[in-house]
Amino acid sequence: MVASVLVGILTSGLVIVQAWLLARAVAIVLTYRALPGDWLPTLVLLLAIFAARGLLAWVNSVLAHRSAAAVKSRLRRDVLAAHLIRPVASSATLTKVTTTGLDALDGYFSKYLPQLGLAASVPFLVGGVLLLADWPSALIVAFTLPLVPVFMALIGWTTQAATRRAFTRADKLANHFADLIQGLPTLQAFARARAQRRGLEITEEQFRGQTIKVLYTAFLSSFALELLASLSVALVAVTVGFRLAGGEMPFETALFVLILAPEAFLPVRQVGVHFHDSADGV
Repeated sequence: MVASVLVGILTSGLVIVQAWLLARAVAIVLTYRALPGDWLPTLVLLLAIFAARGLLAWVNSVLAHRSAAAVKSRLRRDVLAAHLIRPVASSATLTKVTTTGLDALDGYFSKYLPQLGLAASVPFLVGGVLLLADWPSALIVAFTLPLVPVFMALIGWTTQAATRRAFTRADKLANHFADLIQGLPTLQAFARARAQRRGLEITEEQFRGQTIKVLYTAFLSSFALELLASLSVALVAVTVGFRLAGGEMPFETALFVLILAPEAFLPVRQVGVHFHDSADGV
């Protein structure tokens, strides 16, 4: 997991270099009306950075999934060993926890935790570069970026409550179904098997409704985080645009800031997205 975070930080460093090369290439073409030979080396470097980022993304994915698989395997053994020593759950609950329950931890260990490490490091790296390039833009990012975790925490509490209720409904549905299967011969003998269908449908409908509520909360939180990040980047763009029009800022620096500013918000936004992926597993 530590290696996954380090790979993510290295990727962010490549993103910074990529933004600088893009800004420089566009500035050369538009400002100096350069020939293809002037910006061809920059293009080759950009292609090399794109290839390096693709390779690092693959390495990051492999590391994350290996760590998730190792943790799930260990947890599955621990759960079964503990159940053999002292059973504390029904067979239906145990089956649900050790199969779909533990499989849902993929999002927690392969996405959420590594992204949490990136969110705690990458914004400072990008913010430091912005501070060197243009301190007013860095100041705007520094004031607006903390709003994203605040909104994320507020929405996260609602998501946790909705996910907990959905998990309870799923557990109830699994146990209800297991009880029906176990008692099916008795119910069939007394001609009451079909009468249990309505009760199962009611429990299933409650679980479906609770799942829809979780999805609704997840989509709403993603929309809120994207809107907040977009408004923050737009604020940077407006100030940079006015200063560029007034001749207070070089074109290359302005373009570099505009390309790099969204990267400061991206790791924190991704934490909010992956939080919903990990909520079921937690």
